[in-house]
Amino acid sequence: MAFDPKRPVSRRQVLKWGAASALGVIGSSMLNPASLFTRSASAAQDHAAHSGNQSKEHERMAHGYDPGTAMTDGLKQAIEALTAFDYGKTSTRADGKTVRDYQLVAMDVEVEIAKGIKFPGWAYNGIIPGPTIRCTEGDIVRVKFWNGSTHPHSIHFHGIHSPRMDGLEPVRSGTEFVYEFEAKPAGMHVYHCHIPPLAKHIHKGLYGNLIIDPKTPRKPARELNMVMNGYDLDLDGANEVYTVNGYAFAFQAHPIAVKVGELVRVYLSNLTEFDLINSFHLHANIFKYYEVGADPDARPVITDTIMQCQGQRGILEIVFPEPGKYMFHAHQSEFAELGWMGFFEAKV
Repeated sequence: MAFDPKRPVSRRQVLKWGAASALGVIGSSMLNPASLFTRSASAAQDHAAHSGNQSKEHERMAHGYDPGTAMTDGLKQAIEALTAFDYGKTSTRADGKTVRDYQLVAMDVEVEIAKGIKFPGWAYNGIIPGPTIRCTEGDIVRVKFWNGSTHPHSIHFHGIHSPRMDGLEPVRSGTEFVYEFEAKPAGMHVYHCHIPPLAKHIHKGLYGNLIIDPKTPRKPARELNMVMNGYDLDLDGANEVYTVNGYAFAFQAHPIAVKVGELVRVYLSNLTEFDLINSFHLHANIFKYYEVGADPDARPVITDTIMQCQGQRGILEIVFPEPGKYMFHAHQSEFAELGWMGFFEAKV
């Protein structure tokens, strides 16, 4: 259908036109709470102005959006998130159990989600998705949560723990709470804010992956962390941008390097708001999929496409048989055209 300047169009359509053009162009450390609180307060002051200008920033993409190859801050963060596993600060308890200490800070912060497009988010430690917490089954996980945001927040961890540690009680701005529990069961889990309105708190960016390794280690692999999400730029209850690890087309211009014949293990979760499901499709290959992945000896699903509802997660194991670029993307075409696509590049 030809473009009619007199006919109203949605911003989603505008972005899709730009993204389609782009597809034609290109075939852990602890943080300082005081510093983050300062950044959070500054970002909060800019949110109102940002929302008013967002549509203008977005409409620039109507002229043809090219994600390019420049290493922007947002792109760098998305790439780093692939392999940034936070094992915490370890110590040994009197009973011999390993204790892992983590620090998460909720912030109001502006994040870059595509070249030239920023999003006024709420984020753990200033990044969307938040840090990937990793431990071993049986470890004592201790998370000191400081709320440096202007809104009440919490952390709800998936898995087994005391209801007292379930993250349903709000942590007020400028206060802290310590979550402590034994890590179980082994598998792929997630965490997110659980304060109403829940859709807003998740959509704004308060989520991340929680990986609990089995006591008997899985076989060696190149391990990657991926979080699927979306961004509603104009606050109409529908996403205009979709990503893996928070940045549109991150792995299109910068494919993920893998080796032919090596085992690649992907820890994948879906924290997309406003859409019932998200998905992962791999071209020219198949993979083994372990739902939640609690049992490393479980019988996997062998497929090239999986679907996840919000909060669902699993482990993909892939071996690339020959050199080349293997595309991966959401198998909702709209999501792929709006940012959720990339490549693995296999080399000998």
